[in-house]
Amino acid sequence: MNTADQYVKAIYLLQEMEDGPASTGALADMLNVSPASANEMIGKLEGRGLAEHEKYKGVRLTDEGIINAREALKTYCIIERFLANVLDVEEFRAEARELEPVIDETVAERLDTIIERNAECPDCFDPETDACEFLELPSENLAD
Repeated sequence: MNTADQYVKAIYLLQEMEDGPASTGALADMLNVSPASANEMIGKLEGRGLAEHEKYKGVRLTDEGIINAREALKTYCIIERFLANVLDVEEFRAEARELEPVIDETVAERLDTIIERNAECPDCFDPETDACEFLELPSENLAD
């Protein structure tokens, strides 16, 4: 997964939470980058046909962008569940975010065979809790 994948995933989640276009500020906050960096990547995503940006209204993913975002989200869920449920990593979210840009599709597919991912993925991901609903953790760990 590369940086563009992280952006389309974040835009997708923001669109879901806001029920509309993702604001540049919210995107920058979610990814912990500057608004200028977010704008620059939005321009690149537009150039690749993955997003459409309307000044002062926000950014929306195209159909192709949504497909990419769902794949990126699925990969993130796989990483998160592997770290939490197989390796029992306490700070699994932070670790998943660190690993996200370097895990490629092949590695994600191999991890997927270990975690026995549910067919609902990536719809199992709750952006409000920033977690897959199938994580096998005590409820207090989901509030990280």
